[in-house]
Amino acid sequence: MASETDSIAEHGVATLSDEEWARCRRRAEIIGPLADLAVVGHEAADIAAQTLGLSRRQIYALVRRARQGEGLLTDVARGQSGGGKGKSRLSEQVEFIIRELLQKRFLTKQKRSAAALHREIARACIAQNLPIPTRSTLARRISSLDPIKATRLREGQDASRGLQSAGGRPPALTAPLEQVQIDHTVIDAIILGERDRQPIGRPYLTIAIDVFTRCVVGIVVTLEAPSAVSVGLCLAHITCDKRPWLQELNAEMDWPMSGKPKLLYLDNAAEFKSEALRRGCEQHGIKLNYRPPGQPHYGGIVERIIGTTMRMIHNELPGTTFSNPGQRGTYASEKKAIATLRELERWIALAIGTYHVSVHSGLLQPPAARWAEAVAREGVPAIVTNPKAFLVDFLPIIRRTLQRTGFVIDHVYYYTDALKPWIARRDRLRPFLIRRDPRDISRIWVLEPEGQLYLEVPYRTLAHPAVTLWEQREALTKLRQRGREQVDEAALFRMIGQMREIVTTAQKATRKARRDVERRQHLEAQAPPDTRVLPRTNAPSGLQSDLPPAKPFDQIEEW
Repeated sequence: MASETDSIAEHGVATLSDEEWARCRRRAEIIGPLADLAVVGHEAADIAAQTLGLSRRQIYALVRRARQGEGLLTDVARGQSGGGKGKSRLSEQVEFIIRELLQKRFLTKQKRSAAALHREIARACIAQNLPIPTRSTLARRISSLDPIKATRLREGQDASRGLQSAGGRPPALTAPLEQVQIDHTVIDAIILGERDRQPIGRPYLTIAIDVFTRCVVGIVVTLEAPSAVSVGLCLAHITCDKRPWLQELNAEMDWPMSGKPKLLYLDNAAEFKSEALRRGCEQHGIKLNYRPPGQPHYGGIVERIIGTTMRMIHNELPGTTFSNPGQRGTYASEKKAIATLRELERWIALAIGTYHVSVHSGLLQPPAARWAEAVAREGVPAIVTNPKAFLVDFLPIIRRTLQRTGFVIDHVYYYTDALKPWIARRDRLRPFLIRRDPRDISRIWVLEPEGQLYLEVPYRTLAHPAVTLWEQREALTKLRQRGREQVDEAALFRMIGQMREIVTTAQKATRKARRDVERRQHLEAQAPPDTRVLPRTNAPSGLQSDLPPAKPFDQIEEW
């Protein structure tokens, strides 16, 4: 039976309508500064009331809720009920039709009118036997759109410039995490599979740097192409205490840089502009900005650290592909590769540790010292009080119907006794909203039908090991290559077990071979000087891994 600790509150990130979310955002902009005041006078309350169309009494109630809340945007949301005030009265199907046609019909250069859009929505609803939303409801949806974005999509970039601020020089940064830049790159190295230690390709690195201190505040190394999920996972790494993660990596180093960013700069690519990422950042008070097209200097700081990291990999890590075929020449990257994804992640973490304690040419001091000075002066940055709930807000969403045996996702079954009341009435329930961490698919987070709590649901077969989504997909591919038309869960995990057994055997053989080398070198060292054999200069060493040691960053490239 699930315990109380197995659930996480859902505050509206995935359930509020666009209209209500826009209202929350506007309220937070007005109520937030008032909540920070020791005393809110009548004059300030009246101005806020007039701006929001509320009474003075309602303003004071919102201020009280903001002060007692968790620092979330939805702390000032309307009180939610089962479909009445504060929650959209429209069904999810109607909401989907409105959102889809707003994007495909209204926000286009054809510039359809609101009346024409309403007629299309009405036809779509009639075709699906759904209630037709009113014109006033549609008008509120349109008024809640970002005016700059709407004008740009309907009338072009030139027409939207008049709605934008004239700009100017931004204020100088004075504290950690005032601005964090995140960028992604494919790593110039071939990695080995965890199971058979055969080359599987090049992974991706997502890295975040604090602009004020030049400290790296978060990384994610994955086999998946960069996406909004990569940003969400990197944000979770930025905000969390990194000590448990470093212990899992067996990396003996300090990495105290953590906290909640105030402003996040991302690449302007479309894959980083998901609604889930935008809402997640707004919910937690993180301002999200994108680099203006054609102005790459906006991300210059994070791009420089990516460039230097890749040069370090070229110089230090066997299996590098270099930046291009010309640089690679006849170097056999796949044959030279020695690191798995996990080992590469550990190596990069240790390399970042050397960077933090090396003198930065722009700061004239180590980034770690700059961080320590800033924290001593400004205080410790705001942290996330519930890291698991924070992560869930950024995880990708899946929708599945509930079956008698629980939920089935990619041939894997999930079940807990807490599902029994819902299973009994599953034929009357809509598909459930589910979130899953691709780094560990041993449990999922299921939003209850009332939309208030996420319930943690583990594997139905608890004996199955925790695996990554990439492991599961690789096992599926191998099963299908064997000609299995039907993939069952037992076969899937047997395949994963066999692949992991190969890793264990290979690791034992590798350790034995290296012990033999060390024993031979020790014997050679004890031999008379005239009989010694010169040691190999390319023997792997240290840094708590089988990878070559990382040189300090200031010996590789000035920052």
